[in-house]
Order: sequence, then structure tokens, then C-alpha cells
Amino acid sequence: MAVTDKIYVKNHRQIASQIDTRFPKSAFSGATLDILFTGDLSDLDEATRDKVLDFSEDFLDCGCDSNPYCGHPERKFVKYLLDLRAQGLDPESMVDVMTQDYMVYAYPGDLYSFLDDAVRTLEAVEDLAEVDGRQEQAERATREKRELSR
Repeated sequence: MAVTDKIYVKNHRQIASQIDTRFPKSAFSGATLDILFTGDLSDLDEATRDKVLDFSEDFLDCGCDSNPYCGHPERKFVKYLLDLRAQGLDPESMVDVMTQDYMVYAYPGDLYSFLDDAVRTLEAVEDLAEVDGRQEQAERATREKRELSR
């Protein structure tokens, strides 16, 4: 299961009540993306609307014909998580920041698993690059692995 499947809308019930629409709690489910991408958000309180619009602008903004179902929102969010980790934040702090930035959250344990999987993937890339004689790529994977592991 992808980490983006484990990202949830904070105050989900309150938001659903304000816009008088039911939608899943998962931030990246199809119905939730529909509401964020094309729904009427005018009934949301100003602070919530601003966070929802920030989320939409930062993750749902691409030129694909199949947007928001093209996979770019999920990839952008994964990059956002990796950038938070690169800033030295632990998973608990990452949750705090994503909640503050976009009113979404995850369980810290899910972020620990995501980061552990990322490190294991980089180890595999490192090993394959060395076997294939691509020392520059192996060194890059080593650097990125250290960055995530600190």
C-alpha cells in the first residue's frame, strides 16, 4: 500500500458537513480528489478553504488530461514527504508540518515504514549500480540513503 493511501483529511467530518457532501477520509482517494479539484468550496470557513486550496495548488496542479488521476499528485506528495525528511524532521514532526500546511495527517508509524522502505530501495539501487559499474549513481544512492537515515 502506498504511503499516499495513508494520508488523511484532518477534521474530515467538519469539512464534509460544511460543504454538505460525503467523501472518504483518505486525501488521495478518487472522490476526495474530485471534490478538491472540481468541487464548490465556497461554504468552507476561510482558514479551511485556504488550506484546501494550498493542497490543491501544490499537489493537483499539472497539465495532464487525466488530472488529478494521473499519479502526479501522489508523486508530488511523496517528494514533499522526502523534502520534510531532508530538512531533518522525524515522522512525528513531519505529521505536525503536513497538518499545519495542508490539514492532512498520517500516523507516524506509517511514515516510519515509508522511510524504511525508501532506504531499502536506495540500498538496492546502490547495489545494482555498483554491479553495473555505475559508480556515480551508486554514490548518489548512498548519499540519499544517508540523508534519509539520519
